[in-house]
Amino acid sequence: MATYSSVYLGIWGVFILILIQESRPVSWDEWWTYDGISGPAFWGLINPEWSLCNKGRRQSPVNLEPQRLLYDRNLQPLQLDKHRVSGVLSNTGHGVVFAVNYNDTRHPVNITGGPLSYRYQFHEIHLHYGMRDDIGSEHAVDGYKFPAEIQIFGFNSDLYNNFSDAVNRPQGIVAVSLLLQVGDLSNSALRFFTEQLNHIQYAGKSTGIQNFPVLELLPRTKHYMTYEGSTTMPACHETTTWIILNKPIYITKQQLIGLRTLVQGEAEHSKGPLGNNYRPTQSLHHRPVRTNINFNVEGPQKCPTAYRDIYYKANSWE
Repeated sequence: MATYSSVYLGIWGVFILILIQESRPVSWDEWWTYDGISGPAFWGLINPEWSLCNKGRRQSPVNLEPQRLLYDRNLQPLQLDKHRVSGVLSNTGHGVVFAVNYNDTRHPVNITGGPLSYRYQFHEIHLHYGMRDDIGSEHAVDGYKFPAEIQIFGFNSDLYNNFSDAVNRPQGIVAVSLLLQVGDLSNSALRFFTEQLNHIQYAGKSTGIQNFPVLELLPRTKHYMTYEGSTTMPACHETTTWIILNKPIYITKQQLIGLRTLVQGEAEHSKGPLGNNYRPTQSLHHRPVRTNINFNVEGPQKCPTAYRDIYYKANSWE
């Protein structure tokens, strides 16, 4: 017998399709949110092309369990080019996004090494954050959420022409995840964004940023975790190699306050706050999460502050 929730989901899916058929043209980007009846639980019903959001087996984000990490001696150091890029910082109505302007950037920033077998070209940065300090990040560590998470996206430039071509193709996307912790002094590259927040208070607003140092966003660590997953927004394509660095970067309380003033809608229809723009964690379905931390050599030891002083161990899968 169908449960109440499954019946409700089915009715909502039919309702959405009827509305779409009766109102043309439709921009799918307007139909999803991070809460309510258009939130993550419904993404796979809103658009048939988003079915992976509900049915996929390699979805992201995930909860990273320190005791289940698998050491892989073949993992290489992660490499990002030092080139600076120019681009546009935008309030998309779903989040804060920095997209590179290829016409105004002399040298692309390539992402190589780590678990990657190909060269990936930097494309954009997404910022997820909460309206409170105990939520905001998409990935969790042992159930612990951070106030914000930065995701650096690149596309496989060895196999594909651009991000749009790569996003739904095998080994198409890499996402480098930086977890943010509250501190007295923020990451210097992060200030390129937070100093421009007054220009992007409303959805659809954007502002140019010149000479942005992508590499300087990264914390000083050679350690990371990696797994195969998906994009965390519709259509939830399962084409993403995730690399989560094993050390946080810092954001100040004042910068978080500035982010929390941003809103989802346009100035005339401001809607609610932009914050809490994170997808809940998804099941790993027995996917391995690998790491380049050699516990036999380096442990047991206290982990960086991103891991709340947990002692790491590498256990076999049950």
